Amino acid sequence: MSKNSPNLIDAFFYGIVDTGYVDHSKLAQKCRMLEKAGAKIIQLRAKKQTGLEREKLAYELLPIFAREGAPYFIINDDAALAKKICSEIPNAGLHIGQDDLSPQEARLLLGDEAIIGLSTHSFEQASAANDMDQILTYFAVGPVYATQTKPGRPAVGLDLIGKVKAMKPKIPWFCIGGINAKTAAEVRNAGAERIVAVSDVLKPDDTAAAVGALMDAFWGTKKQ
Repeated sequence: MSKNSPNLIDAFFYGIVDTGYVDHSKLAQKCRMLEKAGAKIIQLRAKKQTGLEREKLAYELLPIFAREGAPYFIINDDAALAKKICSEIPNAGLHIGQDDLSPQEARLLLGDEAIIGLSTHSFEQASAANDMDQILTYFAVGPVYATQTKPGRPAVGLDLIGKVKAMKPKIPWFCIGGINAKTAAEVRNAGAERIVAVSDVLKPDDTAAAVGALMDAFWGTKKQ
């Protein structure tokens, strides 16, 4: 298990601030709401922005994470930017996809302290991620359902969740893609241990309340 993996064992909700859903002027507000709702890890996903624009956004958000007890600040895909952020704060890292630099390259670039996560879309990819438990901090499985956040990416379905669960992963893993208050219970019943939600919690004005409702549905309780 990599150095910071144990710190994510109880990170049951993973927040993402996605510029496809959130205006620049509201990114910081949404980050604070995600933290208020208990997100222990928050990712900046800014795929429509240039590298310089993405860096500007990341540094505008940095003060939220540059304090004791703050969530982990994850940069999506941009390894160079993640390296800069990791040099500023210890609680930072990078999330990569199957077509980005390899986990080994990411770890060499960012060092032992960085959080490094990987997207997986099949049992074979999830199994390979699990075998990299000394390199990766976590991996994600999805999209569970078809989602506009990842247009064109076929859904992996609930069966894959059960197969990954049965694998007894050595590092924390998250389910992502089309998960909302209506689908959360069946995702949990399929074997999910932790979830990511994007549009379902970013679109409502009160994102903290939306996360609360989502996690209530996930756990099947009125309170977490």
